[in-house]
Amino acid sequence: MPTIRQLPKEIAQRIAAGEVVERPASVVKELLENAIDAGAKHITLEIRRGGVRYIRLTDDGCGIARADVPTAFLSHATSKIQTADDLDAILTLGFRGEALPSIAAVSQLEMLTRTASEPVGTRIVLEGGEQVSLDDAGCPVGTTIFVRDLFFNTPARMKFLRSDRSEGLAVAAVADHIALSHPEVSIRFIRDDREQLCTPGNGDLLACIHAVYGKEFAETLLPASCSQDGVTVRGYVSKPYCSRGSSAMQHFYVNDRYIKSRSGAAALAESYKNSVMVGKYPACVLFLTVDPAAVDVNVHPAKTEVRFSNEKAVFDVVYRAAKAAIAADASRPSVQLAPQPDRFVLQKAAEACEQLTMPEAGSPPPAEKPAGSFAATRAEKTPPEQLRAYGALLEDTKTAYEASDLPDLSLPSAVPAADPAVDPPPAPADETSAPAPVNAPQPEAFRVLGEAFRTYIFVEQGDTLLLIDKHAAHERMLYNGLKQNSGDAGSQLLLAPAAVTLSKEEYAAVLEHMDLLEQAGFSAEDFGGGTVLVRGCPLNLTGEDVTALLTEFAGHLCRYHREVQAEKLDWLYHSVACRAAVKAGDHTTDYELRDFVKRLLADPDVRYCPHGRPVLITLSRAQLEKQFGRTQ
Repeated sequence: MPTIRQLPKEIAQRIAAGEVVERPASVVKELLENAIDAGAKHITLEIRRGGVRYIRLTDDGCGIARADVPTAFLSHATSKIQTADDLDAILTLGFRGEALPSIAAVSQLEMLTRTASEPVGTRIVLEGGEQVSLDDAGCPVGTTIFVRDLFFNTPARMKFLRSDRSEGLAVAAVADHIALSHPEVSIRFIRDDREQLCTPGNGDLLACIHAVYGKEFAETLLPASCSQDGVTVRGYVSKPYCSRGSSAMQHFYVNDRYIKSRSGAAALAESYKNSVMVGKYPACVLFLTVDPAAVDVNVHPAKTEVRFSNEKAVFDVVYRAAKAAIAADASRPSVQLAPQPDRFVLQKAAEACEQLTMPEAGSPPPAEKPAGSFAATRAEKTPPEQLRAYGALLEDTKTAYEASDLPDLSLPSAVPAADPAVDPPPAPADETSAPAPVNAPQPEAFRVLGEAFRTYIFVEQGDTLLLIDKHAAHERMLYNGLKQNSGDAGSQLLLAPAAVTLSKEEYAAVLEHMDLLEQAGFSAEDFGGGTVLVRGCPLNLTGEDVTALLTEFAGHLCRYHREVQAEKLDWLYHSVACRAAVKAGDHTTDYELRDFVKRLLADPDVRYCPHGRPVLITLSRAQLEKQFGRTQ
């Protein structure tokens, strides 16, 4: 019969730390919340190597008195609640008294702190939860905490950490959430000696959103507010046509605490039900103000899940606020124009274009081309101002091409000139009088009758009429080609690289799957600050396609992160093929239709599109004759 014993203090602290400190992002969350509870107006957060080796947080809050410093590292020691009744009306972010002792138990921690009433500060050093020293120190009012070598005494926990980049992005996501929850606090985030975030701290929520997610995202937001049944909501929701591929950009706060709200997400989805496409998610930054007694925040170790006494009231207020914001919006989607190059570069490019197109003195004027001739070049049809706008981008494209591994397709330096002594080949005889050669190809076994609605191709093949969905068929052919040439898919350089800004969660997911993008024909790189720069893409895609596709791919990775790599790559092939395929309504020439049908009928694998829709349906001659009463 095993004997029941009380666990030693060291083991108990490690168990408690395992519930609070899962990764560097957990440490940062607790330290940021403590700084805000201390009344800080300026907070600086710095990490190195994802926060595993080094975390520093400095604030200008009230600080900790010298006598309370050792007590702060005791389990369940806190200044935020005094009685059991205080748990029913929690107004602070922290209240359990577990953060500092849990962090100290699995790291080497150093803290410098001073209150306004003390002439000198205090410095305390702990290793594995044990106090090493407690001394006087010179420091400003506030607190600075250094956390080094996280999990140095729990190597098993290190096995579950991800790469430094992934852990750093998780820390950045926490910093974003905390920054948005308190726009009146200026938060500066430094990662590996590079500033990643700096909010103004002026109390303007929209300015804070601009600092965190950029101007483009901030401009897609609509103000939203509503109050009923003791619940108030305020903040911003996205315009319907600016929805995203995942819910990563949905931020809910209850009494200035970041949470994951199922009721809020469901209400948001319901309010946008007839305004966004299926599989798309609106973005939001919404603050719920609720009576502290009506919400229980003590139901999750990370305090990101809460329980409301009236879930229906929360659903209703979010639904009404979002619905009213959508109804009040009269804007429409605008055309996304390419960024304008620098004026000086434009001028130089324009001068170069003029020199290239200006005829030399004394040279004869160019021969006129007949009207309607296809020999007219794109440059002749392009206005000069467009030439100037794109001139500055040519050099970048040339540089990128020269740096790539593409084969050299230029002509040999010495091309033999045509021999004037050799007579030109005789003109072909009249086709009507020439006899057919012995090995002439047989007539095609089908006849294209035409196209309906610029979508469906009608083909006669023997005694069967084929009805082909040209988009579905083309999509399937492109999809099969991508799979067959996986890792060696055709690619094209973009004239202007596409910069795609993502949420921290989406950004981290995409960076972990850059190899999949490369296999699908993309040339992408980490641009920093939550942005992925795409320089090349599969054939037949445009810059707008690239931005939309990469955003959707990021959302898919976040929603289905448990998928195996092959399934993620297959989804990417589906999406590339769908966007690159000819669309319903696109004009197609007779020659293109015949060539398209020929390739389709030659490939027995093209029967269904990647989404499962049929590529073609058949109607036999017998079925037609029966419909017209010719046969019984």
